[in-house]
Amino acid sequence: MLKKLHSQNKAQLVLGLLAGIVFGFLLQKGGAAKYDVIMGQLLLKDFTVIKIMLSAIVVGMIGIYMMKGMGMVELHPKPGSIGMTIIGGLIFGIGFALLGYCPGTISAAVGQGNLDALLGGLIGILIGSGIFAHLYPGLEKLLKKGWFGDITLPEYLKVNVWIVIIPLCLIIIVFFYLLESVGL
Repeated sequence: MLKKLHSQNKAQLVLGLLAGIVFGFLLQKGGAAKYDVIMGQLLLKDFTVIKIMLSAIVVGMIGIYMMKGMGMVELHPKPGSIGMTIIGGLIFGIGFALLGYCPGTISAAVGQGNLDALLGGLIGILIGSGIFAHLYPGLEKLLKKGWFGDITLPEYLKVNVWIVIIPLCLIIIVFFYLLESVGL
């Protein structure tokens, strides 16, 4: 079923749009589109956003690898490098610190009618993307520093994926418990 879907670009776009709308709706309902919640996260006072994201990571990680194990999906990890991670993290961090939204929460905030997210966020993403595209040729060498390709952590460690997934899920659950126990 999913292999047939893989060849249908329009269906993939529609499913991607629907998944994005659902994700944005859940972010908004979870409070992650509120400026005060995001600022509280940055100030380490409100951990709503990290709880939502780590929950999504756990569910997604388990779901994707279960489907992969059943032959329902194929993974196509994007290649990366230390340079890409540092530059991307700086761009993301600067935008996050200046506006108080990340790309996902900008979409949710625009959906709930926040003008700062629309004007500063969405327009900022478009302008920033244009600037990055313009500067890319000069940054390409730096971005490829520390190239590690498209390898996943289990592949790098040469272990079964569940050897990474299960302990990581347990660490996240313990982290949630500790956050809740101190009232965050």
